Amino acid sequence: MIHGNIDGIRKSTLDSLETLYEMEIPEDMFLPPDLMQKLAQVSSAINREISVYVSRAGEVIDVTIGGLESVPLTDKHQRRNLQRLAMVRCIHTHPGGCPLLSDVDLGALKSLRLDAIAAIGVLEGRATGVQAAFLGERVAGVPQPIVMEPVKPSRIPQEAWMDEIQQSERRVMEGEQATSQEEAIERAVLVGLEDEISLAELARLADTAGIEVIGQVLQKRSKPDPATYIGSGKADELSLLCQGLDATMVIFDAELSGAQTRNLEELLGGAEVVDRTVLILAIFAKRAQSREGRLQVELAQLNYQLPRLIGYGLVLSRIGAGAGLRTRGPGETRLELDRRRIRKRIADLQRELEDLGKQRDVRRARRQRNEVPVVALVGYTNAGKSTLLNRISGAGVLAEDKLFATLDPVTRSVRLPQGGEFLLVDTVGFINKLPHTLVKAFHSTLEEAQLADLLIVVSDASSPELARQHGVVNQVLDTLGAGDKPRVEVLNKRDLCTPEQLHEVAMHWPGALPISAATSGGGINALLDAIMEQIHTLRRPTCLLIPYEHGALLSQLHDGGRVLREEYEAGGTRIVAMLDDATRDRLVQKLGAGAVQAMPGEG
Repeated sequence: MIHGNIDGIRKSTLDSLETLYEMEIPEDMFLPPDLMQKLAQVSSAINREISVYVSRAGEVIDVTIGGLESVPLTDKHQRRNLQRLAMVRCIHTHPGGCPLLSDVDLGALKSLRLDAIAAIGVLEGRATGVQAAFLGERVAGVPQPIVMEPVKPSRIPQEAWMDEIQQSERRVMEGEQATSQEEAIERAVLVGLEDEISLAELARLADTAGIEVIGQVLQKRSKPDPATYIGSGKADELSLLCQGLDATMVIFDAELSGAQTRNLEELLGGAEVVDRTVLILAIFAKRAQSREGRLQVELAQLNYQLPRLIGYGLVLSRIGAGAGLRTRGPGETRLELDRRRIRKRIADLQRELEDLGKQRDVRRARRQRNEVPVVALVGYTNAGKSTLLNRISGAGVLAEDKLFATLDPVTRSVRLPQGGEFLLVDTVGFINKLPHTLVKAFHSTLEEAQLADLLIVVSDASSPELARQHGVVNQVLDTLGAGDKPRVEVLNKRDLCTPEQLHEVAMHWPGALPISAATSGGGINALLDAIMEQIHTLRRPTCLLIPYEHGALLSQLHDGGRVLREEYEAGGTRIVAMLDDATRDRLVQKLGAGAVQAMPGEG
C-alpha cells in the first residue's frame, strides 16, 4: 500500500511503486541502483518527494508520497528496546536535483533514531547525487548527526555505509549507558489557537516544569478540530517542524481528548503529545510536599486518565479467557482491567482524603470556638501570595518567581500591632483554564478560601494581564461559593511599576492597596490596618433569645462553634454568640428584632 499524498496520482504509477515491496535488497547494500533509478523516475514524473523505509533484513516496509518540498517522515521502528536505533533506514528523493539533506531530514534522523537517512537528488528522471547521515556522539545527551559528503550515484560506498550503521548503533548504545543516570531535558514546541497571551503563560508553565521551549505554533481557527485539534494539514506542518527542531515533546494549550492525543501522536512520530492539563498536573506532582497534597494530585491524575483509556491495537487486546465456569467467555480486556484498577484506586484515595478532611474540620471547628478569625490569601499564581505570607508572618515558605511555586496550604498565626490575632492561610494559586479535575481534587484545600472570614485578594500590579487575571480569580471564587466573602484588594509588586503605571492601576482599582511584599515597609502596615478594620466588623458578641420552637437555629449556631454562653429560660434559650452582621440580620429576619437582647452587664 502506498501512503501519503496520492491524490491525482495515476493507478499505473501507484502499481509501479507497489512493486518496490517485492524488492529484495542484499544485506550488505545500502542503496541498490535499481531502487534508486525507480525512485528517480517516478519522483520526477509526479514532481513529488518519495520516501522508502528499508529494514536491516533488506525489506522495503513502507513507501510514502509527499509534496514537492517535503514528505512525512514517520516512526517505522522495528526495535524492541526504544533506546536502540530504529533498525530501519529512510531513503527519499529531492526533486530539483539537490541531494543535500535538510535540517528537517537531520531532525528526523535524531528524533526517530533511524539507522540512517539518505537523500537522492533527482532531475529529469535520473539521480544527480546521494547524501547520507548517521547518528554519532552525543552532545547534551542527544546523538548528533554525522553527515557524509554527497557522492555520485555510481560512487555510493555501499559496504562502508552499511558498516557505519553498525558503528552508529555502538555509539548510541554506549552513550545511552553513559547518560542513563542523567535526566534528559525535554525540548518542547507549544501549540495554541489564536491566543498569544495564553500561549505565553503556557511557556511559563513549561519553564516551571523544567521543559525547554524551542518553538511555538499559533493556529488561526475559530474552533478546535475534533480529530487533531489543529487540523490534519497543520499537524503535518507541525511534524516537520518538530523534526527540524529535534523536539521531544509538543504541548497543546488546551485539554485534549483521548482520540485527539492518539491521532496527534501517530501524526507527529516520536514526539510526546501533552496538553495543558497534563502539564499542570506534572507541576503539581512535583511541588506537592504534604501527604494530602500528593494524594490530591494522584486523584486528579487518575480522574484525568480514566475517560481517556482508549484501546491501542494489540496492546489492549483481550486476555484471560480459559476453561471452567469462572473464566468461560471472551475474557477481560486490558482496557477493562486498567479501568477497574483506576476506579478502585480513586475510591481508596477519596476515602483517605475524606479522613484527612475530617481532621481538618476538627481543627477548623477548634479555631472557630477559640474565635480566632481566619484570613485567606487568594490570587492568581505568581502574584506574590507566599512572599506576602512570609512578610507578614515570617513563615519562611518557598517563594520563587515561577507559577505554582508553592502548592500545599500553609497556616500561620499573626498578631496585630494594635492587639488581637488572626490565622493567615496561603492557598494554591489560581490560573486561567484551571483543569476541572484539579478543582474537584483540591476542593478540600480550596475550601480554605470558602470558609475563611476574610479574603486578601492579591494581584500583580506589574502584570499587563492584571484585569484578565483578576477576572479568573473572581470566577474561581464564584465557583467555590466564596465570591461574596468580605475582602481586601491588594495590588502587589508596586516596586516593579512606574509612577504612571501605579496611577493608571489606581484609577481602575479604587480602594485597592498598593504594596510591595518583597520590600520592607512597602505598604504592609496599611494592609495590616485594613485587615484589623475588617476583622473588627466581622464578628461581635451578640445576645439572643431563641424560642424553643426554633431549636434548629440554635443547632446551626452550635455547629458553627460560635456559641460562647447558653442559658435556658421560660421563653427560650438565651445565648451569647459571636456573629457577623450578615448572620445577625438573617436571625433578626427570622425571629424578629425582639430576639436581640442587651449584652449581660450592659445597662
